[in-house]
Amino acid sequence: QVQLVESGGGSVQAGDSLRLSCAASEAIFSSSAMGWFRQAPGKEREFVAAISWTTGETSYTDSVKNRFTISRDNAKNTVYLQMNSLNPEDTAVYYCAAAIRTNYYLDRYTAYDYWGQGTQVAVFS
Repeated sequence: QVQLVESGGGSVQAGDSLRLSCAASEAIFSSSAMGWFRQAPGKEREFVAAISWTTGETSYTDSVKNRFTISRDNAKNTVYLQMNSLNPEDTAVYYCAAAIRTNYYLDRYTAYDYWGQGTQVAVFS
């Protein structure tokens, strides 16, 4: 069964760090581009970061560049999102997603085929 399971969310102070993890079933992880999205209350889901499964190339939304890092551990079928220098604007539910049909347009939620259940991140000033 295809599954994406996020973990690592929590409540932190501004300036702190968190690392989110997303464990995927091997059936999808080995041939998927992986991405992270987030959705704040009253806002649309937005792209955060993605990593290509073919090249390992990464991409980020501007607001998290130089603060967040996406990486993948193929041996563990896990993708990570290291989040540093968190600020209250980063507060949201964070979702992991897997794209098996395409390795392009990874900043669009329509590129993704599978989604995790989400993990809450709350940043207090």
